[in-house]
Order: sequence, then structure tokens, then C-alpha cells
Amino acid sequence: MQSIPVDTSRLGVLRCAVAPEAKLSNYDTGEIKKDRDGNTVYTVGVMVRQDGRRASVIEVAVPGEPKGVTEGAELRLTGLVAFSWQMGDRHGISFRADAITPATATPVKAGGAG
Repeated sequence: MQSIPVDTSRLGVLRCAVAPEAKLSNYDTGEIKKDRDGNTVYTVGVMVRQDGRRASVIEVAVPGEPKGVTEGAELRLTGLVAFSWQMGDRHGISFRADAITPATATPVKAGGAG
């Protein structure tokens, strides 16, 4: 499975279409998916709209619960990658990010407030 880095600066406005939800690894048992480090994997529906084009919604997986991400909020995606998958006759493209944060969030300086 090859990961392809995505240049988010070329995607236009990114907005939360569906608030973060824990991703299930087994729908029958309700088991929640964890990453290699034991973090719960969340999915966020992200609306992508480039200038002059129709909006698309992509589902992006992210480790840990994205804090402050609510429906309609403008987003910043860090480390977004796309990868293709195939299972039998089904195939598609999935998206994963290192972090999803509100675009208006102000970074916290190292060493705390100050």
C-alpha cells in the first residue's frame, strides 16, 4: 500500500462536514479501532472545495480525538496522505492525517503560557 502525500494548500477551504467519530474495526461487536500505539482512531468528514469547483466530502482517519473540531468549522489538516486499497472486487482511496485541528486554533508556545 503506497501512501501519497497531499498538498493541503492546493485544496482550498477545508470544513468539517461530519464531527469526529471513533472508527469501528468490527461493526458486529462494536470494537473500536486502535493504531499501533494504542490510540483510538477517529474519522472526520471533511468538505473540500476548490475555487470554481464543486464541494466533495472525504473521510479522514486521524489518531486520537481531534479537539475543538465541530461541524462547519474551518480545518487545518497536518500530514495528510492518500492511499489506494483493494479488497476483492472493491477498491477506493482512503485518507489519513497526523492531526486535524480548527484553522483558528492558536499554537501553544513551548514551556506553557507566558
